[in-house]
Amino acid sequence: MKLLFNCICGVCIALMALSSQAALFEDEDARRAILELRQRMDDHRKRLDSQRQLIEDQKLDAEKSSGRSSEDSAQFRRSLLELQNQIELLQSELAKMRGSNEQLAKDLAEVQRLQKDTTQGVEERLRRFEPIKVSVDGREFMAEQAEKRDFEAALAIFRKGEFANAQMAFADFIRRYNLSGYVPSAFFWLGNAQYATRNYKEAMQNFRTLLTRAPDHLRAPEAVLSIANCQVELKDIKGARKTLEDLIKAYPESEAAVTSKERLTRLK
Repeated sequence: MKLLFNCICGVCIALMALSSQAALFEDEDARRAILELRQRMDDHRKRLDSQRQLIEDQKLDAEKSSGRSSEDSAQFRRSLLELQNQIELLQSELAKMRGSNEQLAKDLAEVQRLQKDTTQGVEERLRRFEPIKVSVDGREFMAEQAEKRDFEAALAIFRKGEFANAQMAFADFIRRYNLSGYVPSAFFWLGNAQYATRNYKEAMQNFRTLLTRAPDHLRAPEAVLSIANCQVELKDIKGARKTLEDLIKAYPESEAAVTSKERLTRLK
């Protein structure tokens, strides 16, 4: 705009100067001067139009640029808002995942604890049923823990002097664990419980069963001596003497053999 004002002022000054000097020039010179002035005015007009167009172009470009900036800014703001929403959504999902992971970790730890407790419980229960090595009356063998428990329970009843109950306990043990390594000893104590209740015939039968099933049993000499005692109680002195003599022959180094010799002397 300042440039346009200067151009107009320059034209006005030139016209004033031309008017003041017009009389000093001849017609040809005046026409030449007018043409030159017109040319200069055309040049200034073109320059002015050019400046105007330039200004208009700059305004248009500015508007377009401003419009694009506004549009780009709006698009950028929308993209930023969308991105922020996505970030917040991801953060929320991440928080949920962290919470889920923590819960899963707790659940896993609880499952592992329960599994460990269950495994230990199962192992303990299995150990209760696993055969164990036992030693009874000089014999070692594998027995179930139930066998050991029931035999010891029956023997405890006998040692308390409850002979009738001991008979039932040992008879039940033999019935339940007929193949057990405890059975020969069970027959021995069953016979002793029957002897204590004066059931001599059945006592002799169980002592003989022990001898049949395990003639080399540690209690075998005592079982033979007990048979002789039952025969004495049944007034079978001859049978008792025969039994004692057989004992001395079969088990000469045993304490029962020493006892048998003494009794043979008394039975004469």
